[in-house]
Amino acid sequence: MTITLNGQPRGFDAATLTVEGLLAEVGLAGRPVVVEVDLEAVFPADYAGTALRDGSSVEIVTIAAGG
Repeated sequence: MTITLNGQPRGFDAATLTVEGLLAEVGLAGRPVVVEVDLEAVFPADYAGTALRDGSSVEIVTIAAGG
């Protein structure tokens, strides 16, 4: 499966992948992030149930504290 992740094409071995699985694959599981799939925001409660398709466009933004 190939998706566009933060503007860059990226291949994954999984035939099916959820947002939760993607976050684990890229080392962001459990971290404070904002996720958008195909221009739609995904709430953290929906990560496990939001499936990605071949060609999906995903944006992940990490949230950092600071001032």
